[in-house]
Amino acid sequence: MVDSSDLTADCGNGERLLELSGITKTFGQHRVLDGLDLVMDPGECLAVIGPSGTGKSTILRIIAGLLAIDAGEIKVAGKRRQGLIEDSPDPVGIGMVFQQAALFDSLTVEENVGFLLYQHSRLSHQEIGHLVAEVLEMVGLPGIGDSYPAELSGGMRKRVSFARAIISNPNNPKDRPALLLYDEPTAGLDPIASTVIEDLIRNIQKDRGCSSYIIVTHQDSTIRRTADRVIFLHRGQIQWNGHVQE
Repeated sequence: MVDSSDLTADCGNGERLLELSGITKTFGQHRVLDGLDLVMDPGECLAVIGPSGTGKSTILRIIAGLLAIDAGEIKVAGKRRQGLIEDSPDPVGIGMVFQQAALFDSLTVEENVGFLLYQHSRLSHQEIGHLVAEVLEMVGLPGIGDSYPAELSGGMRKRVSFARAIISNPNNPKDRPALLLYDEPTAGLDPIASTVIEDLIRNIQKDRGCSSYIIVTHQDSTIRRTADRVIFLHRGQIQWNGHVQE
């Protein structure tokens, strides 16, 4: 298990986990992000709030290395990122849980969760199956590996996407995500299912070693139960930044 001290060591002595400086992103004629600055330390749990269409999900995709910026600089664990994630791997792992779970409908739960390991590791199918079973049990879904996404409820699909985000190759510990990104993880869920997801987010932080995360949400309970610090995004910039109790 990777704990927060391991993450601090990966980031260097007092190094920031994440630094965004002057980030600008435009889609067509609409400037979504306008010189945005954001810093995050190891072990932080950060919520991003704000009206719809203000670039909250865009920030996550930029941090994940899935979307190119128009201007600015991104540093992960003190190392400047060049291009997208496939161009130059980051010094620490970053995992993302998408708003709609983004599972492959034609694949079983086991094949979805273990997809990257099946494609990019030398582990045997049996070894990957054991790892998948481990993370499915961790997210409270033991024994559903043979099911298909269409057979699951919305909350269950969300938890499967969590399992996919945290699974890693034990032969390459650097693959384990040190930073998780959650895009509206409780959107569309009833209060009970939302509570399950909120507890899971904190449990993953505690038990899986993914000690830092950023969560985009509109839901009050999710903000209060999962975040330590909150930033309010509006008009392409951070308008407020403070502790969740504030």
